[in-house]
Parts: sequence; structure tokens; C-alpha cells
Amino acid sequence: MTLLSDCTSLADVAALTASLPAADMQAAQAATDRQMSLTKPPGALGRLEDLAVFMASWQGTDRPQITEAQALVFAGNHGVCAQGVNPFPQAVTAQMVANFEAGGAAINQLCAVSGAALSVIALDLDRPTADITEADAMSAEDTLDAMRRGAEAVSPTAQVIVLGEMGIGNSTIAAALGLAAFGGTAADWVGRGTGSDDAGVARKADVVARAVARAEGRRGLEMLAALGGREQAAICGAVLEARARRIPVILDGFICTAAVAPLQDADPTALFHCVVGHASREPGHQKLVEAMQMDPILSLDMALGEGSGAALALGVLRAALACHNGMATFAEAGVSDA
Repeated sequence: MTLLSDCTSLADVAALTASLPAADMQAAQAATDRQMSLTKPPGALGRLEDLAVFMASWQGTDRPQITEAQALVFAGNHGVCAQGVNPFPQAVTAQMVANFEAGGAAINQLCAVSGAALSVIALDLDRPTADITEADAMSAEDTLDAMRRGAEAVSPTAQVIVLGEMGIGNSTIAAALGLAAFGGTAADWVGRGTGSDDAGVARKADVVARAVARAEGRRGLEMLAALGGREQAAICGAVLEARARRIPVILDGFICTAAVAPLQDADPTALFHCVVGHASREPGHQKLVEAMQMDPILSLDMALGEGSGAALALGVLRAALACHNGMATFAEAGVSDA
């Protein structure tokens, strides 16, 4: 069973968040103490030290390891594409899913290099969500179903989950979630996505503004249902299931981070087991991570999606644990720490 198996409403899911496990601060302190004893000046490995302690706090041990890493890419289609916000047809979503399954996409290569087992979950691609300028994207039942499917995809034996997405039109969805969660103007959140020109960006901004105005007042998981998509809901379900199992999560860029904004909106502690893999080139992502108080691990001018930045960050996480577990202490090496 998953965390969401017995939930029959979005209110049930929201109520569960209060019972989710917290970080193990004793393990975190023990890992910090180990970092202070390794043959290096304190803090010399910078963010790598923080990542090792982060992993320790969720694994409950001062010597965290990654023997199984899982990458999940969720795919969905969006009714808002009827507004002309995307330069590519929605058929590309299914075509890219086939490319993932055949091993031909960037995420396949990056998972192979970083040592993550990739699963691709297509979510009713023949049934796009509603046009968010006219109606809620999903009913509460459809939202909960997608969240359950995300939760069910999580391997209970993984030590880390890499999350990504695919869906033509979903950069518009991400912008809408960002605006609804954190305010500003639609123009603050809208970028070029898969290659929109200036006119396309202006059209997206207008669509996002109208959609968020229509859904004014929706918060938390109701915001997700009103403005999100099936892949965003599945990402939220996977994040909650990972938290229940104390599995750390690496989020990808703009779309993936925006997908979980409703969880943080519902509970400011809901994403404490998550890190953002990279800073996307999409202009809304910097605004988003600042608002969510999250610090991306990498910044490589990427804006592909698919979980590509998160998969790259997994390599950094593995390097952090290799140093944490493999380095000698001053005592072991016979090196003076005075």
C-alpha cells in the first residue's frame, strides 16, 4: 500500500501531511561531526558537505548510501494548448514517451551515466486536461487518481528519487502555478518553453493571467486541481510517497519545481526532503526557487525538462556521499588537525 491508498478526497491527502516523518536530526549531527573529522578544512567541500548531511538526516544514519536510485518521468497532455500557447502539437508528448522507452532521449543517457533506473509513466495522453482559462484542469477525483499513480510508481527500496516530466504546454501550466502560489504578474513567470517567439510568449502571459484570475482563491491541492496537470499531480503524489518512506527527492527544473508548489502552499514543511537539481533557463524558475527558499545544485543554462537536470545532480549527490564515506579522518590518516 502507498500513503494515498486510503485517501478518498484531496482533503484526506492534505490531512496526511501533518503525520509525515521529519528529518532525523541526531543522524544529521552525527554526519556533521564526521565531516568535521575528515582530512580537509571544515567547509572546504562546500555544498557537498551539506548534501551528505541532508542524505544522512533522511536515511537516519551518519553514513548514508545510494545503492538504488530511481528516476520517474511523468507525461501528460493539457487542454490549454487550445489557446495556441505551444509551438509543437500535442502528439509530440506521446512521441517523446516512445523515444524515452526506446532509450533515445537525453534523460536516458543521463540516467545511464548517473546510475538511475528510469521509468516513464504516461498519464491518459488521449484525455487532455481541461483548458484552464475556461474550467478547472481536473476534477478532484482525477487529481487524486493522478497523485495515486505517482505514489504507486515510487520504489520502496530506493534511496533517492529523481523526478521529471514531459507534456506539451506544461510550461504554461508551471507559470500559472507559480503566479497563483506566489503572485506578481503573468509576465514574471512566462518564458519561451519549447521555443515560443515573442508573440507566443505574450500569448502565454495573457493565457496565464486569465487562468489564474479564473481560479482566484484556490490554495494548496485545490490550486493543483484548478491549474495543474496529470503529470504535476503525479509528481506531487510521488513526493508525498517518498516523504512517507523517508526517501530524498531531486526535483528537476521549472516545471517540476512548480508542480510541487501546491504542496508547499498547503504545508511549508512538505518539501524538506527535496532538493532542486538545477537552475532552469526559464525566467520563472529563479523567482520560483527564491520564493520556495530552495537552492538549486547546478546551473548549466538548461531548459529541457525530462528530469535531465535532476539526473545530472544525482551525480553530484553520489560524489558528496563518496567523499563523506570514503575519506579518511585525521586520526585514521595520521594527519594533525591542529
